Amino acid sequence: MALFQNKVLISVAVAWLIAQFSKPFLQYLRDREWNWSWFFSAGGMPSTHSAIIVAATTALGMLQGVASPEFALGVAVSMVILYDAAGVRRQAGEHARVINAIIEDLSHGHPLKEENLKELLGHTPGEVAIGVLVGVAVAVCVVTLMGR
Repeated sequence: MALFQNKVLISVAVAWLIAQFSKPFLQYLRDREWNWSWFFSAGGMPSTHSAIIVAATTALGMLQGVASPEFALGVAVSMVILYDAAGVRRQAGEHARVINAIIEDLSHGHPLKEENLKELLGHTPGEVAIGVLVGVAVAVCVVTLMGR
């Protein structure tokens, strides 16, 4: 089946698996406690968003050439996603943290208690950088092993 020969798609899938399923183990090293919900969580180390878009862009560059329109589009989309991962989504997480603190303060002595917002939405620059490295490494391995 041609779908299983698509090196860009395989690079994306492998990068996603490696980045997403490494999160509980890396969080354990940091926190010294297991939290299996990291398998399905946004945020954290490494950035899965960064890994998959960079894997796709790298594979496109290797297969179509860095002068191709496909690679140029990949770079443009990568820039937006990397900026979003480390910028906009990280700020949204900070806003959630502040709002959660306000709700906690209001709930002491008041009947007001709302559900906490998800605070870990975005990534630190380091988490994005590791995601980028995962994406590049996976794409290079997939395209090299499967041949051009």
